[in-house]
Amino acid sequence: MSNSSTRPRRIVRRRRNHVEGPAARDALIFSSLQSAQHCIENQDYGTAYAHYLLVLSLAPELKETAKESFRFTLVKWADELDALSRIQDLFDCFEQALELFPDDEVIHNCMGEHLFRMGFRDEAAGYFHKAVKLNPDFADARENFYRVANWLVERWHFLMLNDTQRNLAYQRAIQKAIQKGCNIVLDIGTGTGILSMFAKMAGARQVYACELSKTMYELAKEVVSANNMSSDISIFYRKSFDLEIPKDIPERVSLVVTEIVDAGLFGEGIVETLIHAWRNLLHPPKTQEQGIGSGRFGRVIPAGAVVFGMAVECPEIRRHHRVTEREVGGLSLAEGLEMSSPVCNKSVSSSNEEPYTTERMSRVPGGYRPLTQPFQALTIDFNNLQELVAFHQKRPCRLHLPVTDDGILDAIVVWFVLHLDDENSLSTGPGEETCWEQAVYPVQDLIHCAVKPGDTLVVEVNCLDYYLRIFTVAVLRSEDAVDMEVIPNQEEDSKTVGCEAELCSALANLQTRNSNKRKNCVLETAEMALLNNVPYHDSFKAVFNKILSQLKQDSPSQAMDVDSNNTCETDCGKKQVGLSLEKIPDPMYVLDVSEGFSILPLIAASMGSVKAYSSVEKQQHQAALGTLAEVNNIPSCATEFWLKHTSDDNSILQRPASDKLWSIVILDVIDACGLIRQEVLEKAALSRCLLQSGGKILPQRVVMYGMLVDSQTLLRESSVQGTEPTLGLNIAPFINQFKVPIHVCLDLITLPCVHLSRPVELLRLDLMNPHLSNYNREVKVPVCSPGQVTAIPFWYEIFLEEEVSICTFSKPSHWKQAAVVLDKPIQVQTGDELVLDIQYEKSNFSATVKMLTNNNEDNK
Repeated sequence: MSNSSTRPRRIVRRRRNHVEGPAARDALIFSSLQSAQHCIENQDYGTAYAHYLLVLSLAPELKETAKESFRFTLVKWADELDALSRIQDLFDCFEQALELFPDDEVIHNCMGEHLFRMGFRDEAAGYFHKAVKLNPDFADARENFYRVANWLVERWHFLMLNDTQRNLAYQRAIQKAIQKGCNIVLDIGTGTGILSMFAKMAGARQVYACELSKTMYELAKEVVSANNMSSDISIFYRKSFDLEIPKDIPERVSLVVTEIVDAGLFGEGIVETLIHAWRNLLHPPKTQEQGIGSGRFGRVIPAGAVVFGMAVECPEIRRHHRVTEREVGGLSLAEGLEMSSPVCNKSVSSSNEEPYTTERMSRVPGGYRPLTQPFQALTIDFNNLQELVAFHQKRPCRLHLPVTDDGILDAIVVWFVLHLDDENSLSTGPGEETCWEQAVYPVQDLIHCAVKPGDTLVVEVNCLDYYLRIFTVAVLRSEDAVDMEVIPNQEEDSKTVGCEAELCSALANLQTRNSNKRKNCVLETAEMALLNNVPYHDSFKAVFNKILSQLKQDSPSQAMDVDSNNTCETDCGKKQVGLSLEKIPDPMYVLDVSEGFSILPLIAASMGSVKAYSSVEKQQHQAALGTLAEVNNIPSCATEFWLKHTSDDNSILQRPASDKLWSIVILDVIDACGLIRQEVLEKAALSRCLLQSGGKILPQRVVMYGMLVDSQTLLRESSVQGTEPTLGLNIAPFINQFKVPIHVCLDLITLPCVHLSRPVELLRLDLMNPHLSNYNREVKVPVCSPGQVTAIPFWYEIFLEEEVSICTFSKPSHWKQAAVVLDKPIQVQTGDELVLDIQYEKSNFSATVKMLTNNNEDNK
């Protein structure tokens, strides 16, 4: 790099030679301060930063005086260095700044933000955490830490540690193995170190552990030390694949304990990990001739697993993974386009396609209905190296499953029983109280998904790439084998000998000749659910029609001149002939800045005399909108992609043309996870300046509602509840540093909870009339049922206009809900009254709670 050293360092070294005495020093300091200010005014932040470094190195007593200006200059200069990809210079600047201000929360937070953007999440978390410790009231650092905490310590850690039955089962299995002589232990993927500590408590002579996440590695060291076991448990920050004997571990171990399993069992790489462990880290397994305590042998906990599955009908899964409506907002979705979710339901897929998603089936809104009996998909023995090696090389197997009930085939739901040893097992089934969710394989490719008793599902199971893949090959109809429905385009190697399978493949080629011509578009699951949300699109259509009709009536039509040949140039750039000397009115301009895929511009464009702009970015989404426009006879000139007209994403809100203004601007206010999107008020303020007279921002107003609830489930999903679930081990204070106050992506309708109050209005954001907004306020909430207030779930009423609104808590909503989880639950009785202090600042929502009658301390 040509600029290998920062400009500030060169200037500091050069100028120090001129300091000859106090007078000269003072003059240089004064001159440099003036120069720094002049450079800031001219936006020469690099030189200004160099001057400040010189001043503060010569006059440390000026630190407090110059702190604000120095911070400002550092932030601006760091942004420039980042934009120029001068990463080493950027890090050098922060290193210099932290030498001068080691306890400055703003500098720590800024450094964390740059690291986070570069993908260094572990390192960023450290700086955010330090900033919060230095100033717990520093909102920016606190929100940054909450954001990165969700990346670094996933929420399932809390559920798993709160799962007492899971912890007891592992403790018993580990104790039994150690009593039988397996007293040198390796814990792979140690997390908080709980399994390692179980091993030490059971009498293991030596325990080793490895962890790939730096955050979890540091956390495990703290936890082990706090439980007085650091001298007996050695923790490595690396993958087990990188451990070497005798370099890292003096000898082979006799017991490997691990829980690197996901909802689909194999998604975290347990098979590959154990193959390596058996070959490189473990003693060979015990033979039949070896008795207890005789010789050295190895074993693995868990010992094995059995995978089960079941076909289900589930409207909630259906609407998130395939188009269920033929028409939405007056647009036909039935022709020319095939839309699917990212979950790949095929025998072979690319590395970026997930074969399954996950759901907690016991809490799916609307429930589910079994269409087959549970079936055994496969078994695996983790203590058999030969079986593990051969596992992913097995040919796919096909199972024939009798349909037991009428319904729509929406998915194959999969779970497993994890056999820790011959006495201790854990089930992840949908009827179990467990920390695991179930794996869901959506059915997307069947043409007709209705099944009935007498039909047979042909299901294929394979693990060719160490991922468990289960998908429906065909539905064999009871009345006639020729009537069967077949999933198209199966790979040749997955075909099974047998007349039914051969007939399926033959019919697939016939049935899909036309469907193969349809363009494919992949939508995220929330985008698919949005597309299926009929009331949402119908509401927008009605409001579009009302606003545009009113504008046409109220505003005199601007016109385009007609040339001497009785032709005119329209917005399409085409000549329209035979219009006499009539004037052609300019179109109404509509801008949709929704995040992700949106058909709202097409709905607006279908109304005529409208030029609608879409802000979708992905090429396949743009192609899909083009196909839908063609199918619905919307002229190509009536829609356009707005990002082609903007220099960057930050300037997306601007005039449609130098002499034009928008009739409607559509803002995406609420994220699918249940939170208000960032910078909504700022975008609304800018949008108001870009509207023509009578133009509207949609939505015009958003009202947040909430209620008090007692939900032990939310507590368990948000933090570890003391030492009881972890069997006396002191883990909670350490991992709970990473808890966040707001829990997102909730299905409130199925959340186990007791409602302790009626819904109340929490805040109001008026995007058209900001003086009517109310987002920093106190709300009194009467308690209507006794219990323990643990959380405040919230949702929104989105007003497109006064009489047309959309609720994010309604049945067809594609939005989830969110909840503020209290640090300390509050015991209440009927008739009590709580006061909620609601704050909405810098796009962040918070609520503190206090008892009005008893004057309890605030809870966040």
